[in-house]
Amino acid sequence: MTVDAPPVMFPRKPKRITGKSIAVLTLLTMSALFFCIPLYVLVVTSFKDMDQIRDGAMFAMPTTWSLEAWRFAWFEACSGLSCDGLQAGFWNSVVILAPSLVASITLSMITGYALALWEVRWSGPFLFLLFLCAFVPFQIIMYPLIRLTVQMGIYGSITAIAFVHTVLAMPVLTLIFRNYYKDIPPELIKAAIMDSGSFWRIFVEIILPMSGNILIVVLIMQITSIWNDYLIGVTFGGLGTSPMTVHLANMVTVSTGTVSYNVNMAAALLTAIPPLVIYFVLGKFFVQGIAAGAIKG
Repeated sequence: MTVDAPPVMFPRKPKRITGKSIAVLTLLTMSALFFCIPLYVLVVTSFKDMDQIRDGAMFAMPTTWSLEAWRFAWFEACSGLSCDGLQAGFWNSVVILAPSLVASITLSMITGYALALWEVRWSGPFLFLLFLCAFVPFQIIMYPLIRLTVQMGIYGSITAIAFVHTVLAMPVLTLIFRNYYKDIPPELIKAAIMDSGSFWRIFVEIILPMSGNILIVVLIMQITSIWNDYLIGVTFGGLGTSPMTVHLANMVTVSTGTVSYNVNMAAALLTAIPPLVIYFVLGKFFVQGIAAGAIKG
């Protein structure tokens, strides 16, 4: 025996296409094309040989797909006097990224935790100073940082680049962690203190396990910022310590004879792939972290 479904008392009216929705869809489509068309040209050109590029059909698909430009950009492209391709710059960027991430995130987490959940003397003026430092242009403090790294004996090394990335990231990351930890109930910290919890024990056993969402947000922000940086790498790096972006700039801007557009496009894509992969892998967690209160207050 079948039971008939009850009739719908208030059926939902079908949505009609309005002028407002058409305008929104048109604007979104134009915005997507604005970013996608150059990317399409970049990808397509990287798989062409120079004979196809000289035909002038910029938007045409390759008649013969070739990975030669990618191989040449990775192994043989010249950057200055070195013709080892982008691989040297890639490994330099990896070596720069690792200590920069660990140092900046660790120090910012501890500072934000202390300012949010512990009664720190002069915390108000210190937060105001951090807020000001977060908006100071890098060009203003670049020369003092150069003098500082020279006095420390690390100028022209990967250590100097990692040190500057850590210093510049501290104000913004501290504010982000501080705002995130402000939502933790103070009663939880008081109960942990009464249970013989010290500053570091509370941080390791309570705060760290609750920081997954914000760590993903900060991780993606820092990886994108450090990997795509050019100015710090070219200013504080030396011969053999330049990141991948500096190698890419030297390849594109310094050339002799015929400009190999396919190699330049392949090199640009090789430089952009690592942060894109990180974002696509962790993008869902990035949205969850923001929704959980990472950027607010």
